[in-house]
Amino acid sequence: MRTNFKTALLAAALLMSSGSALAEGNFWMWLVNFSRQKEVQPVDNKAYKDECGSCHFAYQPGLLPGKSWAKLLDEKALADHFGEDASLDKDTLKEIYDYTMANAAEKSYFKRSRKIALATEDGEAPLRITEVRYIKRTHHDIPEKMVKGNKDVKSQAYCNACHTKAEEGIFDEDTVDIPNFPKRD
Repeated sequence: MRTNFKTALLAAALLMSSGSALAEGNFWMWLVNFSRQKEVQPVDNKAYKDECGSCHFAYQPGLLPGKSWAKLLDEKALADHFGEDASLDKDTLKEIYDYTMANAAEKSYFKRSRKIALATEDGEAPLRITEVRYIKRTHHDIPEKMVKGNKDVKSQAYCNACHTKAEEGIFDEDTVDIPNFPKRD
């Protein structure tokens, strides 16, 4: 019986020292929340999906930290959103801002969002998901011809071009299908 108790204490200590658990403010909520096993929380806000998804893939808020969303959703930044005017009325902007901040990477229990939160906690806030160190690292071995040289992909910014379940918040390798290239092993 004594050995089981020591083993349980050791397991708890290891869990509490893991990056995901430490990054979460409430370890016990993290521990009992089974959503942490999933990838990224899917978009579930109509205003966000309608406004942001009308021009590009509606990136899940958990793909960037709050400091990035705050910069992106600034009124001046929206007036020149990567070369486009994406201005919003004040009520819609507030709803979308509140939604992204509440679901940003560092606020999420989802596994991939936790990794993004840890990768972005120091330094300047990335304005593009493709600038996140973790995202760069997971895509580093994909040849440029499969992305930029691919008429059906064009850029890593088009997550849903290759990640067949991106809209559901699933980005694991099993769901990748790069158009115009055979499936990689």
